[in-house]
Amino acid sequence: MTKSPSFPIQAVIFDLDGVLTDTLEFHYLSWKQLADEEGIPFDREANEALRGLTRGESLRLVLQGREVGDETFQSMMERKNRYYLELSQNMTLDHVLPGVLPLLTELRAAGVRMALGSASRNARAVVQRLGIAEFLDVIGDGSCVTQSKPTPDIFLYAATQLGLDPANCLVVEDAASGVEAALRAGMWVVGLGPEERVGAAHLVFPNLEGVHWVDVVHKLTYQRRAIAAT
Repeated sequence: MTKSPSFPIQAVIFDLDGVLTDTLEFHYLSWKQLADEEGIPFDREANEALRGLTRGESLRLVLQGREVGDETFQSMMERKNRYYLELSQNMTLDHVLPGVLPLLTELRAAGVRMALGSASRNARAVVQRLGIAEFLDVIGDGSCVTQSKPTPDIFLYAATQLGLDPANCLVVEDAASGVEAALRAGMWVVGLGPEERVGAAHLVFPNLEGVHWVDVVHKLTYQRRAIAAT
């Protein structure tokens, strides 16, 4: 049984893709190139289903039930990753999503610690290219844990590395699997995107543009009091 989140919130753990930067197009083009080479139909709708999944989980969906050997499967993952890395070489601060830098700056000023909790094994390189690695006290990526979201492992890893109780952490996610993972970790959750995808989060915003830390804390405090009163 997970512990209920509490105050004060001492750290914010961010997902990467779709939260701090939008690499969805790079991933789409990479999977599309691989699928085209293999003669497998793949479009943007199919790519949307890969949100929040690991590379291996994504490839299984891309293959659509086609059987391949372990070596071929590994080779295909490596090819896709090579295509992605080639496309992402030119990422800069301009690829940081609107609202992210102001929020990171507010959190730094408020003394709130920050971490990354991403399934991507390229996460460290991406945040360095984006120029935001200096804001992050801990970087948790796909190489840090063995089980991916919706298991809470990556977020629990980040909390442990921060030396904090999970109940005093808040996660910012844009995928349903990530929201579920954060809730299972006993953390507060801000979901970014449509209600039908991230509606299980404690708070939902379209994105981080115009989101201020003081408002997030105020809304979560009100929500916590309302729950306690019922």
